Amino acid sequence: MILQVSADIRLELINEHHAEELFACIDANRAHLGQFLPWVGFMNVVADVSAYIQTCKKLQEEDKEISFVIIYQNKLAGRIGLHHIQMANRSAAIGYWLAKTAVGKGIMLNSCKKLIDHGFGAMALNRIEIKAATQNLSSQAIPEKLNFIKEGIMRQAEVVNNNFLDLVLYSMLREEWQERQSLQNL
Repeated sequence: MILQVSADIRLELINEHHAEELFACIDANRAHLGQFLPWVGFMNVVADVSAYIQTCKKLQEEDKEISFVIIYQNKLAGRIGLHHIQMANRSAAIGYWLAKTAVGKGIMLNSCKKLIDHGFGAMALNRIEIKAATQNLSSQAIPEKLNFIKEGIMRQAEVVNNNFLDLVLYSMLREEWQERQSLQNL
């Protein structure tokens, strides 16, 4: 599956053929990604990324996750996905990261818009969450620009580099997204 975001950006369903390029992107961005993402230290060789991809595929088969790599100008620039999918409650959470060289180009904002459209459209979700560390202002900028509702702070909700991080919880409901999209189209 490919979700075309723009002429320069597409989301490709994560697959084994992405393993080497995905590892290279993670490896080149360890300091940048490792500040706020707990899994970076576990991705030490291509085989670690391959195992992660197999887990992603298994979770997708179970309708618990859908993961994409972000391709910008035909080069892998990051990852995005819907995680913790609960079809009974029609809810999910978006997780994302971007290579440092790709930040500030609208790639993540537009990728999120496309994934949210897919979640509320094809997947018939009703609620989508985004969580970001309180210190991660770049990550918080995405849900804020998309007019997500800030629900509050989840205290010491994630361990990164042996430190407990507080997370800001944002949410969007399908009816809110549809209303905002219709207002933009006026």
